[in-house]
Amino acid sequence: MKTWVCDSGQKLEIFIPFLCKYRPLTGRCCQTCTPRSWDGFYHAQLSSLGFRSAAQVTEEDTRYRGWLVRRLCCFLAVWDWKVPADTPRDLPERVCRSRRVRDVAARQARGSGGNSESRRGWKEKALEILAGIQAPLSLPVLRLCSWVLLRLLSRLFLSVQLHRGQLEMVLRAATTVRSPPDVPLVFLSTHKSQLDGLLLSFLFFSHGLGVPRVTVGSLNCSPRLRALLRCLGGVFLPVGMEQTSSGQDGGLPAAVLASYVEEVLRSRQPLLIFLEEPCAPRYLSATAQEWLALVLRAVRDSAVPDVLLVPVGIAYDLAPDSLQGSGAHGARPLSLSACLWAACRALRRRLGCARVDFAQPFSLQEFVTKTLSRQSSAGKPPEELLLPTILGTHSSQPHSERAEPEGPAPGTAPGSEAEAKLMVTRLGLHALSDSAACSAVTAVGITSALLLHKHRQGVLLSRLMSDFVWLLEETLVRQHDVGFSGQLRALVWHSLALLRAHLTLYHLAPLGDVLVVPEVSVEARWELGQHSAALLPVFASEAVGACAIHALLLEMLPFLGVASCPASITLSQDELLHKTLLLLQLLPPSLLGLQPCQPLDHQSQDILDKLILCGLLEAEELENERWQCDPAPKPFSKRQPWAEMDFTDSDSDSDSDSEDVCNRCFKLREPEGSPGLLLFLCRLLSPVLQTYARAAAFLEQPSWPQPEAACAGALQQFLAEEDGLERPTQSLALSTLRTFKEMGVLEEAPSPAGPLLHLTEPFRSSEGRGKLRAFIQQFLQP
Repeated sequence: MKTWVCDSGQKLEIFIPFLCKYRPLTGRCCQTCTPRSWDGFYHAQLSSLGFRSAAQVTEEDTRYRGWLVRRLCCFLAVWDWKVPADTPRDLPERVCRSRRVRDVAARQARGSGGNSESRRGWKEKALEILAGIQAPLSLPVLRLCSWVLLRLLSRLFLSVQLHRGQLEMVLRAATTVRSPPDVPLVFLSTHKSQLDGLLLSFLFFSHGLGVPRVTVGSLNCSPRLRALLRCLGGVFLPVGMEQTSSGQDGGLPAAVLASYVEEVLRSRQPLLIFLEEPCAPRYLSATAQEWLALVLRAVRDSAVPDVLLVPVGIAYDLAPDSLQGSGAHGARPLSLSACLWAACRALRRRLGCARVDFAQPFSLQEFVTKTLSRQSSAGKPPEELLLPTILGTHSSQPHSERAEPEGPAPGTAPGSEAEAKLMVTRLGLHALSDSAACSAVTAVGITSALLLHKHRQGVLLSRLMSDFVWLLEETLVRQHDVGFSGQLRALVWHSLALLRAHLTLYHLAPLGDVLVVPEVSVEARWELGQHSAALLPVFASEAVGACAIHALLLEMLPFLGVASCPASITLSQDELLHKTLLLLQLLPPSLLGLQPCQPLDHQSQDILDKLILCGLLEAEELENERWQCDPAPKPFSKRQPWAEMDFTDSDSDSDSDSEDVCNRCFKLREPEGSPGLLLFLCRLLSPVLQTYARAAAFLEQPSWPQPEAACAGALQQFLAEEDGLERPTQSLALSTLRTFKEMGVLEEAPSPAGPLLHLTEPFRSSEGRGKLRAFIQQFLQP
């Protein structure tokens, strides 16, 4: 491992992995947004501490030794776990005495005449709201449920992997005396299954991080299940705030919730916030924005001096999705008996391995300060960037900056609600990108990506194993870790066994090999696509560049000969950067796993560099460059090659150099050892682009205008009917609607029943909608 300092001042860590001998310690914080946190709580030695399985408890995890201890070690270990920080006993009194709650109560008392009954009534109502949000931890129930969960995890998974170095990093952040002191930890996690809350709470409790307060999102629970989750550390939004947007005044429930979050942070209890919903991955949920706004408000109001944010990534070979669809979004609440029945059904099969990763903690105050300092450099909105290109009304290059999502009006005062909402969105999207970047890639994900995007017609097991090694090395080179280790043949057979329901295996006795053929059913494509989506953040830059190359090849196709080979095709750097910028402006960074704080021109140039490094592009040298860089001796001549070079400090040199750089050309080539890489990268991004193309076809529906919620539901139903899927990708559907609103394809119009979405003037005609579909389909690889 070596550290280099580039010209821009950023530190770059270079390592050479070889079949998991050197594994990257993922999850370093962003140098652009949090440069001072880059060296905090991180040491290079942490990467060599190895892994441990949190579901395996031995007598080494207890204070006792002996024959009886080895049989009761799980019970003894759970009974010895400590709770470093707990809810204050006078929490109800503190909440009722808070200034925010008293101000809201005073306004309500003035409205009702200020009698004594109303004064007693608001306190009872505040305590009732607080009881619905949380409950004191019940240690006997907590230890009993932890013991049951420990036994359940050991049956469900082969192992629950946890990196010792990442755990040590988080423990140092929780226990180190800092300036300012009493800085709490807030964990921002991805959400793959409804089991995630219990799993992370168990890991924190068993490794000395305390019992976290886990935010429960849109899960519809029965009263008994809700009471049990509150005793285990779950916190819920008040009933009145679940349908209230963050920009509206929630009255007394909002004041009680804000005061409660401040008290949790003051007592240094860890707070766990899920950034997404299991049914909508890589899409920042509304409940996550509510909780992030409360944390940001607590820091802004100086309730705590600062907050350390820790992104968390979760990866499963097979996600325990038995609870999904049972009551997460249905009308019938999820009951305690339904959870027990789902756990019993899950015990019938093994789900492979699970992996939890912690990223480097970073300061919320530093993130806010850096973000505000860059606020003045916001780019143009996508409506001014993409619409002229789509409609063919411009002739210049697109702008290389994207506008910040949902920004405030130009005349908005600092510290307003619009500015706070913008900061919450930036923070949530950045944390979602960090959590996805630190998540490990599973063996099932690699195998699914190979079967779906490279070997759709079937592949021999020997070829699948060689491609598995290739994709594993490519993943490690891009500083993404994998959640497995072991012998190659055992790993491939392990992933094939977990995907057995969607594969057909033929044993070829004469060859001594096995033919693996994926099924052509819709359900099989859906299952393989869900697993292979974990590789998109790893190869997102190369996939965007490959789709840009595909769009250029489509434009060049009428001018190419029949016998043209890829080595004879030359691509211009200007045209390639132009297509790359267009695709980056179309797709949200959260879907691609890219950092939203990086300018698009930097990202496009980085994509071009990665295409060169992976071998898809080769720079074409000019004759004068070959002559000047050739060290071979030349015959003596009066005219030397350096005689025409100008060494004066004039601006003409920089202009000519920049013109030469902009006029560079590249040859398309096939990388050695990676046949079909261009097609694989295009197909990796094709599910996202296909959803955008089908959403453009959805605009042909005559039901305009309509509310946004109804439009999202109709779009999901349209995608399900066209694909034949029972569970359409909700995150892609919501992302397409947001993108169309930002582009100016859809706009909101006020009405007595609420804002309605309708098509803008250019896209009310079939010609405009056809141009939109053609623009998206140029990047799409069938």
